[in-house]
Amino acid sequence: MAGRFAPRPTRTTVRGGHVAVPAAVPRQAAAPAQVRTYVPDGPLDLGLVLGPLRRGPGDPTFRATPDGAVWRASLTPAGPGTLRVTRQGERIRGEAWGAGAEWLLETLPELLGAQDDPSAFVPRHRLLALAQHRRPGLRLTRTGLVLESLIPSILEQKVTTREAYRAWRLLVRKYGEPAPGPAPERMSVMPAPRTWALIPSWEWHRAGVDDKRASAILRAVRVAARLEESVGMEPEAARKRLELVPGVGPWTSAETVQRSHGAADAVTVGDLHLPGIVGWALAGDRHADDAVMLELLEPYAGQRHRAARLILLSGRVPERRAPRMPLGDIGRL
Repeated sequence: MAGRFAPRPTRTTVRGGHVAVPAAVPRQAAAPAQVRTYVPDGPLDLGLVLGPLRRGPGDPTFRATPDGAVWRASLTPAGPGTLRVTRQGERIRGEAWGAGAEWLLETLPELLGAQDDPSAFVPRHRLLALAQHRRPGLRLTRTGLVLESLIPSILEQKVTTREAYRAWRLLVRKYGEPAPGPAPERMSVMPAPRTWALIPSWEWHRAGVDDKRASAILRAVRVAARLEESVGMEPEAARKRLELVPGVGPWTSAETVQRSHGAADAVTVGDLHLPGIVGWALAGDRHADDAVMLELLEPYAGQRHRAARLILLSGRVPERRAPRMPLGDIGRL
């Protein structure tokens, strides 16, 4: 039974997992610059929906606070902005500050999965039926921001999540700007494309980012405007545009459009753990590769990313039989 197994914190489960949002308690807050109330058309779990946007517990752009709020600091097309999201019964309240406040509130429903259609998913395995039943509040977020997901996804290439999260944290805190409004301490908006382009080579090195990943990010920010335009495309077309950037492959493009576009079918290939987890959950095959994974997910065509997330949330993962990937720190070299 899926419920008997606790999820193992692999690279994939961390990326696609559930962020714990504490129960609300009274809070004295500064008057918000702008406010919007949104009523979802079905169950909605803030931790499940927004959890994939957090890049580690120390992410400067994301915070879940003890008052039951989720905070996000984003670089929007209108400028930096801070968004605070809370649940009030059946309603969701969004409060925003900064130049990007209006944009953040305008896109709040999409961020909370308004364009997602969970009813399109038809489980064909008992495990997925149970996972869907136990997680009715799962919606796929759509941020409408490409670089915000692309850059940290590049940082996660071929390294442990701990190393990637550390690099993201160090670079955003040093080169980003403080989040507008009464945001929690040390929250920051990620750097603008030009700022990323001006980061010295030794700072990439100190953050533990090798030349290959740093170069891919630099190439991406040079065509930032063209990449952000892809948010108006279908996910597959957007992935093709992203993959025109050297250093951005199928793994990175899938991880990006899952968040920027809410792409329900963008299954991640080339992942170290995901094929084995899917193979084990659906066929008892812990040694499954990408080809086997895609074959097992074929019945869910159009909803393969959702199927993979439900498998991860089910906790049905194989026991670890190999040592963890060793941590590296090129910044000490």
